[in-house]
Amino acid sequence: MLKLKSLSIVENMDTLKALPKGKVLINTINAYSYNMAQNDKLFAEALENGDALIPDGASIVKACKWLDALSKPTERIAGWDLFMMEMKRLNAHGGKCFFMGSSEKVLELIKRRCATDFPKIVVETFSPPYKARFSEEDNRKMIEVVNRAKPDLLWIGMTAPKQEKWTYQHWNELNINCHTGTIGAVFDFFAGTVHRAPLAWQKNGLEWLYRLLREPKRMWKRYILGNIQFLWLISKEKFT
Repeated sequence: MLKLKSLSIVENMDTLKALPKGKVLINTINAYSYNMAQNDKLFAEALENGDALIPDGASIVKACKWLDALSKPTERIAGWDLFMMEMKRLNAHGGKCFFMGSSEKVLELIKRRCATDFPKIVVETFSPPYKARFSEEDNRKMIEVVNRAKPDLLWIGMTAPKQEKWTYQHWNELNINCHTGTIGAVFDFFAGTVHRAPLAWQKNGLEWLYRLLREPKRMWKRYILGNIQFLWLISKEKFT
């Protein structure tokens, strides 16, 4: 089982900005991914063994403090924050960014927006087959397109836990020398196919509630039952 109090979690944006150059894998953790990792050994390993784990949720920040955890992040760092920081940094001097995941439609919208927002970045993309499990041929193709591109920045967007597990399993086969982030939801946010919560909701840790109100049928299990499960699991960590 994944234990929040023993994880090494990035404490703040300054720590994130100071990550070394080169091949670095950056994952995110929130209440939802913490819950899923309790019954998914490979997912738990992926979160534990990446190079950096950012607290994508106010609940994670508060829980780490309450548990007196090994790491005590002082602020939430959303996948969007990671994305914008890295893209601005790359755009400052130019380079290549590779997006792998999502649909061709979303990837095309990402390309168009990048051309305006980050004009010094060359964008390449690949949309993997939409299936529960990739074949060996699928995996080889995905690895080949990334290695051929030799990006300066790599984003993987196939939803959790699929994106984290795939990247973890194939990390040594990716012949790259760049920061890599698993940020599935950000693909849709940046493309404009899904709207983020207003800034006031984000600052008050209520982005989850905004998503629940906008998509109650799809999100109620994740945020209502999931939040109850998170509180139960964190309490078990605290008192056992």
